[in-house]
Amino acid sequence: MRNLELEFDERLCATCSTYDCLVKCQYMKMDKDTAKAEMQKLIKGEDSFVLHECVTCYACEEYCKKGNHLFYLITDLQEKRGILPAPKPILKQWVNIGIPGRKDIQQFWDAKEPVISLCLFPEYVNSIQGKLFENVSIILGRYFFCQLVYLHFGKPSLIRERLPEIIENIARHGFKEVVFFHDECYSTFVSYAPAYGIKVPFRPVHFFEYLYNKLKEHEDEIKPLNIKVAYQRNCSSRLAPEKEHFVDKIFSLIGAERVARKYDRENALCCGGIIRGLQRYELFVDVQKRNVEDMFNAGAEYCVFNCPGCFSSLSEAVAKKGIKPIMMHDLCKLALGEKPTGWK
Repeated sequence: MRNLELEFDERLCATCSTYDCLVKCQYMKMDKDTAKAEMQKLIKGEDSFVLHECVTCYACEEYCKKGNHLFYLITDLQEKRGILPAPKPILKQWVNIGIPGRKDIQQFWDAKEPVISLCLFPEYVNSIQGKLFENVSIILGRYFFCQLVYLHFGKPSLIRERLPEIIENIARHGFKEVVFFHDECYSTFVSYAPAYGIKVPFRPVHFFEYLYNKLKEHEDEIKPLNIKVAYQRNCSSRLAPEKEHFVDKIFSLIGAERVARKYDRENALCCGGIIRGLQRYELFVDVQKRNVEDMFNAGAEYCVFNCPGCFSSLSEAVAKKGIKPIMMHDLCKLALGEKPTGWK
């Protein structure tokens, strides 16, 4: 593993007046005094119930308005102290899945900008087509895999070991910009890499920024959908909340009303998939129930996703409530009169 140190400023925590990063946590309940005490333990590298009860939802990264990186500190300490959030068999499976593979490069060597990275989601290749994706190249596979998933498994050293190679793999193509389909990939290069002093020689572009700009190019072809939608924020969007405004801009452009509800924006609940993976089933059921009922009570007709994992975890549950699950880019296609892949 390369010797990369987290840029974490203990003084920012020592002078904090709210400790919102922990007090606002939706999965661990603590008041300000408790949060302050546990924060001091974490800063000193001591054991804390936070290390054992964290569901790795990333939210504390967004709650901290000083730009400190508590969540990254938590995951580093989990690994240092041998605290594995997920069972060892699941961890072993994921460790092997993420090994960068050389064979992936051959089929994408001729990729030209604009280029979209689909990470490890080949099932979405056929959906990247139509007016929004003309002349787009796609890259995907382990050779380009961002590796950030290991934050969920208490093995962040794997990210720092593999990420420089992944960056070199992408940079080898000479891309000046890369559009990242998944928030986790985008956040790797704009949040995690800078936090550990890893240089990124290309401009990461969020998928929503790309979609919005393409929609503007076809604005005269948009037919407002006139629907009410709930947006399911995935956990890794917490690492780059500055891109949240593109969600509202896209919805406004295509005539989708983002319903007002309790569990949205900074107060969002995760899809529950990771919680289930951590085998905390009672909490998983509770989180999904509250989330879906919140969408239903707010009058949402569609639940809009950007994360394939969230879609897999939550789509059946929202559908049972009569809410149509749909990926953001497919919703944009509907506004341009195009049918999403697989729709009849």
